[in-house]
Order: sequence, then structure tokens, then C-alpha cells
Amino acid sequence: MEDSKGNIVFASLKNISKSFGKVKALEDASIEIERNKITAIVGDNGSGKSTLIKILSGAIRPDSGSIYIEGKPYRYLTPKLAYQHGIATVYQDLALDNFRDVAGNIFLGREITKFGFILDYKRMYEETETLLKKLNIDIPYLKTPVGFLSGGQRQSVAIGRAIYQGKKLIILDEPTAAMGVKESIATNNLIKSLPNRGFSVLVISHDIYQVFDIADKIYIMEHGEVVDQVMKAQITPQELRERISRGVKKSLRKSESID
Repeated sequence: MEDSKGNIVFASLKNISKSFGKVKALEDASIEIERNKITAIVGDNGSGKSTLIKILSGAIRPDSGSIYIEGKPYRYLTPKLAYQHGIATVYQDLALDNFRDVAGNIFLGREITKFGFILDYKRMYEETETLLKKLNIDIPYLKTPVGFLSGGQRQSVAIGRAIYQGKKLIILDEPTAAMGVKESIATNNLIKSLPNRGFSVLVISHDIYQVFDIADKIYIMEHGEVVDQVMKAQITPQELRERISRGVKKSLRKSESID
């Protein structure tokens, strides 16, 4: 499936709407995620960003609209169906088990067994070590419970698990929230390396400068609607921040009145 510019689209959401009671979380929202590119969604709190990624990950069902994965249409996805299509999501809380070690979290819910019922710890540790080396993730001792790791290391484990289990599209919800500068840089470098490893990436972030560091295309959301779509080269961080803080619709009306 290709977009109007000939780029290959891995996944797209068309005219997605979702309400929770009387609250409209999404209204005719549409986005396209290109293969081997990083797409970002920005917007103020309550703009519908999290609801949109939960629909793409199969966590909730839309009221209307269509979802296309590699050109195949769906009314909604389930977590199992998303997984089968190679989609994995890293939510802001990371969903790690603090009492399990690194390998235990990488294979959480997808443990390798031998003879059908015995956990194959040796193989899981070997595959974890190979994965982390491939991604340039530095965790010296794989048997450390993740609750004792730094924020950046924990995020790296969560991303590593998504890569191991997801295979095609990695969705990241605020990937550098509450991180220090060094850990944020390391995490951003890991994210930027994913397209060259064959992954498409969808990022939600409040950090405008992170978005400009990693994203190729940016969608802006307001009150459940996708109100603008820009390529990084077409806008500055300051202009993007102004559009979000003042509202894209207000900014466009102001521009029209000046013209």
C-alpha cells in the first residue's frame, strides 16, 4: 500500500471515531505510518493521542472508521491480531515486572520452553544477550531484577522486548518521560536506529525537541481530531510549539486574516 507520494505505508487509520459515554475521545482521525520511518503524534493533554495508539495496538475498539495493516482492512484489532501483524507497544508505565530479571522481562508472556513445558532459561539468556548487543544496549548483568535498573535501562528493556516480540511496528508512548539528559540521548539514538533495522515507529511525545530529533513526519492532534500533518523540514520547533499551545485552527485563522 502506497500513499499519494509513493511511499510504502505499513499501517493507516481512516476516519477513526471513539466516544466514552458523552465524551468524544476521537473524531474522524486519520494517520498513515510509513514503512521504515518514524512518525510522531503531538498534542496537548486530552487531544486523543493515547486513545489512537490503543486502537492501533488492539487495546480498545473504535466506534467507527477503518484500520489498514499492509493494505488489509479491519474494523478493529485485538491484541492477538496486532501481535500477529508484528505490532508491539511500549506504554509510558513500561509494563515491566520489577521482580524479574532482564531476560524474564524480554520474554514475558512469550517464554521459550523445551519439551513443551520446561522453561529454557539458557536459550532465553543467550537470545537476550544477542538482542541487547545488536541494539547496543548496555546492561552488564542480565540477572539483575529490572526494578534495580535506571530509567533509561528499563526503557531499553521495554523497547528490546517490543522489538523481539513486535518485529514490524514499534509504538512508543512518551519514551523519555522522567529521564535525565544522558539517558534521553541514549534512548533517542536507539529509536533512531530502528528504521535501519527494518522497523516502522510511531511515537507519542510531549517533548517537541525529541520529536524533531527523531521523527520524519509529525501529526498534530486537538480535541480528538488530527488537525495537521507536517514533515519535520517544513516547520521549526518553535512554530510547532506555538501551534500546539494556541491551537492549529486558531493559528490557521490568524494566518488567513493576515493574508
